Amino acid sequence: MTACTRRLPLIALLLGIAFAVPALAEEAHDPWPGLVQDIFSNRPMNDGADVIGIEMPYRAEDAAIVPVTLRSKLSPGDSRRIRSITLVIDRNPAPMAAKFELGPDANVTEISTRVRVNNYTDVHAVAELSDGRLYVSKVYVKASGGCSAPAAKNAEEAKNRLGQIRYRQFARKDGAASRLREAQIMIGHPNNSGLQMDQVTQLYIPAFFINQLKLTQDDSPVLSMEGGISISEDPNLRFTYVSNGAKRFRAEAKDTDGHVFRNEWDVEKPGT
Repeated sequence: MTACTRRLPLIALLLGIAFAVPALAEEAHDPWPGLVQDIFSNRPMNDGADVIGIEMPYRAEDAAIVPVTLRSKLSPGDSRRIRSITLVIDRNPAPMAAKFELGPDANVTEISTRVRVNNYTDVHAVAELSDGRLYVSKVYVKASGGCSAPAAKNAEEAKNRLGQIRYRQFARKDGAASRLREAQIMIGHPNNSGLQMDQVTQLYIPAFFINQLKLTQDDSPVLSMEGGISISEDPNLRFTYVSNGAKRFRAEAKDTDGHVFRNEWDVEKPGT
């Protein structure tokens, strides 16, 4: 064995270390403090264990459509209410996935949607309460490549579905007399992230997504969303709210190209 041959394992080991060190350094870096500064202007964060719950799979089956549920954990006797919930996916290219504003009289206690996750990451839910303070909870998710994953639908199909809004209501076990409602809004939209590549031209598809959504019962606010590139294709929101007796449920969505989409439904006969 020559001296050069004997050195090959050592060289390979050194190269492995050289490539591993930046990866480990990146993994060790915690982006959250910087995000608190950028998104929340360094406002104090309080433990949200008894305020806001966040549920996501530890290991996602599909990084492009990872389910997430945000749930109020305030006790019934707590006089405070949640004004807004900000969902932050720390290691995504645009970490603020969505900000949800909750109607003051709608008593929204649960919101579920689907998001893209680009790297193994912490995901934070930050609730702002009526006392003006911020409360945070987090989970860790193993997923990668969600923001650059190809669209599930082809361009023509996505174009035909653009702006279609459907509304569903779900039967609840607490009986017809209850004013509590569980509903779902589904919007046909590609929600392109700007990181996906056209498989034919090999060029990046420009970002094009729903960035505003407002839901009302008659004219009373239920829920609004400021969305980003992390919300999955065909945005889908499932949520609970308390009916105020309104006869009509309304949705208005806007996207980054300035399109405005509207629809409304009879609450007693919502259809699809």
